[in-house]
Amino acid sequence: MATRFQTVDRATPYLLPQSIEDWLPEDHLARFVVEVVSKLDLAPLRASYAGRGSTPYDPGMLLSLLFYGYATGVRSSRKIEAATHDSVAFRYIAANSHPDHDTIASFRLRFLVEIGEYFVRILEVARETGMRQVGSVSLDGTKVKANASKHRAMSYRHARKIREQLRDEVDELLRMAEEADRNENRTVIDVPAELKRREKRLDLIESAVKEIERRAAETYRMEKEEYDGKMAVREKKEKTTGKKAKGKKPAEPKPGPGDKDQVNFTDEESRIMPVSGGGFEQAYNAQAVVDNASRLIVGTDLGHTPVDRQALQPVLEAMKRNPEGLTTPETVLADAGYCSKQNVEYCVERGIEPLISIGREQHNIPLLERCGGSVETSGTTEETESRPDSQFTVRNEEEANPIAISCGPTADNSMDRMKARLKTAGGRAEYGKRKGVVEPVFGIIKEVLNFRRFLLRGLKKAKGEWTLACMAYNVKRMHIIRTS
Repeated sequence: MATRFQTVDRATPYLLPQSIEDWLPEDHLARFVVEVVSKLDLAPLRASYAGRGSTPYDPGMLLSLLFYGYATGVRSSRKIEAATHDSVAFRYIAANSHPDHDTIASFRLRFLVEIGEYFVRILEVARETGMRQVGSVSLDGTKVKANASKHRAMSYRHARKIREQLRDEVDELLRMAEEADRNENRTVIDVPAELKRREKRLDLIESAVKEIERRAAETYRMEKEEYDGKMAVREKKEKTTGKKAKGKKPAEPKPGPGDKDQVNFTDEESRIMPVSGGGFEQAYNAQAVVDNASRLIVGTDLGHTPVDRQALQPVLEAMKRNPEGLTTPETVLADAGYCSKQNVEYCVERGIEPLISIGREQHNIPLLERCGGSVETSGTTEETESRPDSQFTVRNEEEANPIAISCGPTADNSMDRMKARLKTAGGRAEYGKRKGVVEPVFGIIKEVLNFRRFLLRGLKKAKGEWTLACMAYNVKRMHIIRTS
């Protein structure tokens, strides 16, 4: 007996036109994106259109396309245009229209700053999912490749070498031109064309050298301020105690650029940065503050300094624009890259408890440190309480953890109190949440959202695109919270 199959009929037209509403499930992400965008005030975007020329596409539809595209790993304007034909979800958002890639790319570039302002509004929408206020947050950074090749970078040493070579070649070409004019001879090479090519190249090299020198001067100024602060504290301590301060004396920074300082000709605001796994890439340093409870990003920033220590204060300052209740976290968890006295004191002054690692933790921690206090075998003292599930007994918190007492106001300074807090069982447990919160967020952004490289160039544009990616992540996360 022959097997019967369902009929595949692509030729017969529908008696009645289908509705776009029937194309997607009720809980689909595309529907949620449209719903979120409908709650945003898009009047500033619409008011910027002059009303001349062809009828423009609605900004709400184009913004929804960008949000859904970034949330699903489709960021290229050409791929978004193709998806309005190929994807049911994109076709639903575009209402069966097909804006071309120039329209999508121009919209993103034109309104990049204005779109970034909706980050705060989306957090307000997130309140509907249950996030009332921010408590403990985790901060971390990740290197995201710039839209530039590291092979298009030139070091200060090589730039000066090429500059001298080009100057010599320009002088030689001018000499050849004068000699050809005197003797009325034709030269083998096209002197004017070669001269123009080298002068153009020389101007480019000159600007690169000046940019490297400008960066070096700025870096020296910052390092000199930090050095002077450390020396002032050291001298004050020596005058107070009458003894020479312990520890190695801070090294005074040297002015001027180093031979290996570089500038990139494609995106001069990006930097060569070390990346996880080894090696170097032309990249930006992207920062994110993630709420430990909801896993939503509540603060973002982007910089071209590879060191995270200088990024803590700017990203926490950016949170001041958040809705009420989401501006100041109770606790900030961060790894050792953010550890500095200035950062700790900044958090304390704002009423935030800092839990910043003071160094990379070694494997196989001794039992006493892991438990946060003294441990002895059962039955050795009357002051201990037996644990039925263990062969050990542990004293109560105050007795087992004498260093925890220094977490209070009697400790010398904010850094000492934080160090003591990190050695307690509660502090270690709280800090242990960091890795399981913020690092998976970066993993989702890079692997699921496919955000491994910026499409736009320059710090300002790259910062806007990073904010757009974080908003897309938040919308995706809010949809998961609603449907779970």
